[in-house]
Amino acid sequence: MPRIGPYELSNPYVLAPMAGVSEMPFRVIAFGMGAALCPTELVSAQGLMRTNTRTLRYLRHDKAVEKPYCLQIFGGEPEVMARAALVGKDWGAQIIDINMGCPVKKVTKTQAGSALLCDPQRAGEIVRHIREATGLPVSAKIRSGWDANNRNFLEMADVLGAAGVCALAVHPRTRAQGYSGKADWNVIKELKRHVGSAFAVIGNGDVKTVEDARRMQETTGCDMVMIGRGALGNPWLFRQLLGGDAPSPAERQALVLEHLAAHVRFIEDPMGAVRAFRKHLAWYAHGLFGASAFRNDINRIDSLEQVTERIHQFFAAADVDAQAAEEYDVDYRQALG
Repeated sequence: MPRIGPYELSNPYVLAPMAGVSEMPFRVIAFGMGAALCPTELVSAQGLMRTNTRTLRYLRHDKAVEKPYCLQIFGGEPEVMARAALVGKDWGAQIIDINMGCPVKKVTKTQAGSALLCDPQRAGEIVRHIREATGLPVSAKIRSGWDANNRNFLEMADVLGAAGVCALAVHPRTRAQGYSGKADWNVIKELKRHVGSAFAVIGNGDVKTVEDARRMQETTGCDMVMIGRGALGNPWLFRQLLGGDAPSPAERQALVLEHLAAHVRFIEDPMGAVRAFRKHLAWYAHGLFGASAFRNDINRIDSLEQVTERIHQFFAAADVDAQAAEEYDVDYRQALG
């Protein structure tokens, strides 16, 4: 079985850290479906260092379920990142993951996220500082490079490996590509061949089905597969990867209601929780008969009671619509990094 530091994982399937998505309720669901690791969404090192109340909310986790608990942080200053990682350790973090792939400007303008691809030595210093400060295993997530003319993923792997990373996830698009085009899995294959068994290589990008995951493993030789957008509205994908079945309508309905209830508890504001949960409902409805009308309805509802009733009505009898599956492209803009 794959390992990250001292932790042997139960299987090679990992939930990707996604902003606004990989909150505790969704991570707990993914773990329950069989995901071996579920890192948090990217958390600001500056916010942690300053013990910002809003930022600290992101550290909440279920100790009984999230084993090991992996905290992803972002920032551009080695000392700040180390101090933030110490805060995370105090809150129970067992693995520190560093975001070096987020392409959005509000992150890269602070020399964090994929901006670190332009400064491999500083990226290595961040890893080294965190390891020395915390003693925890450190992983990182990168892209293939900044743009087509600067694809330096092998250099990044060398520098980060020398600094002591125990795992490296790679999204094989450049920062300039964002989420457009097709992920170049040859990047994952080349990276794995380059590093050998020095540390675990985690492939990421365009894995939407069981067949995609299997094909990535077979064609690239990666140690683990990280699934992001493919798990949105479909956490059962992890179960299916382990030989389980797709959900029945009744099971889908039950899980959506369970997720909503957990989300309301997490947000601690029913109206705000309902609004924030709309994206999840759109993803859960994707590919089902009547999904368009359902999305239109829930986007006009702020009441927890009303949205709960609408979920009962829709998911109780919702059947898969193969033709509709291609009519509505899931909004993946939440899946940052």
